[in-house]
Amino acid sequence: MKRFLAPLLVACASVLPMVPAAHADSFPDKPLTLVVPFPPGGPTDAMARTLAAEIKEVIGQTMIVDNRGGAGGNIGAELVARAPADGYVLLFGTSGPLAINSSLYRKINYDPSKSFAPVIQVGHLPNILVVNPSVPVKNVKELIAYAKSNPGKLSYASSGNGASSHLAGVLFNSMAGVDLQHIPYKGTGPALTDLLGGQVSMSFTDVLTAMPYLKTGKLRALGVTTAQRSQALPDVPTLAEQGLKGYDVSVFFGIVAPAGTPPDRVKKLNEAFAKVLASPKVKQQFASQGLEPAPSTSPEALGKFIPEQMNMWASVVKQSGAQLD
Repeated sequence: MKRFLAPLLVACASVLPMVPAAHADSFPDKPLTLVVPFPPGGPTDAMARTLAAEIKEVIGQTMIVDNRGGAGGNIGAELVARAPADGYVLLFGTSGPLAINSSLYRKINYDPSKSFAPVIQVGHLPNILVVNPSVPVKNVKELIAYAKSNPGKLSYASSGNGASSHLAGVLFNSMAGVDLQHIPYKGTGPALTDLLGGQVSMSFTDVLTAMPYLKTGKLRALGVTTAQRSQALPDVPTLAEQGLKGYDVSVFFGIVAPAGTPPDRVKKLNEAFAKVLASPKVKQQFASQGLEPAPSTSPEALGKFIPEQMNMWASVVKQSGAQLD
C-alpha cells in the first residue's frame, strides 16, 4: 500500500502548486473608501452616496464616502493619487479634477491621465443655458441677435472662475461672436440668487439646479449645452441645433483608482459599479437628477475619454485667460 501511495502523493504535490488557490485574492475583504473631492450636499456628493450605498450588496463590503473638498477638487484627487494602489481607496471625480484643473491651475500635484487607473465612467450632467424672464429672448438665435445689438448689456453668472459654468460661456462667446460679461460667484447658490433677482441676465448652470425654476417659470430655458438633448428636458433643443454646431459642454463623472492598481481588482470594481448603474432603482434616481448615462462603462473607455477632455478644456481655458494658484 505504501509503495502504491507514495508515487501518487508525489504526483499530487507536483500538480497542486499549479492550481490557483481559491482565496488567493479575496478582494475586497475590508471596507472601501470613495473620496468625493467636494463638500457634502452637492450633486456629486449625492451620486457618490447613492453608488456607495448600493454597491455593498454586490461586493459584500461597506463603501465609506469621504468628502475632501478644496482647490476645485485637487485636494481629494491628490489624496487618491498618493493612496496605496490596492483598490481600497477610489476617487469619484468630475470634469474639474480629471480634466479642467490640469490647465486651469498653475500647478497640481498629480496627472489626471497618468496618476490614476480608470475604473468606470458614471455619466455626465448637461448644462443648460437659462435666462431671467426679463431678458426679451426665447431662443439662442434671438439671444445672439440681442447681444450683438446691445453690446455689454448682457451678463452671465458662474459658480466661480474656471468652473464649467464659466467656461461654457467662454466657448459660447467664441462660437457666437458675442461678448457676454462673466460674473463669477462663490458657488452655484449665490449665482442662482442673483440670476433669479435679475442682477445677472443668464447662466450656464446644470440641469438639476435649473429644473425646479423652469417648472415655476422663474427661469427660461434657451438650450441644452450637450450634443444630444437631455432626457430630463427632452423638449429643450441643444445649442448645436440652434446654430452653434459642435457646441458640447457637460460635467462628467468617473471613478478612478490609484495608478498601479492590479487589473483584476479594477475589473472586479468595474463590474460591481456597472451592475449598480444598470439597476432600475439607480437608473431612475440618476435620470431624475438629469444624469445622462455614459456610452460605455469599460475602464478603457474612461481611460481614453480623460485625455480627450483635458485637451478640449485646455483650449477653452486658454481662451478664458483664467489661471488659478
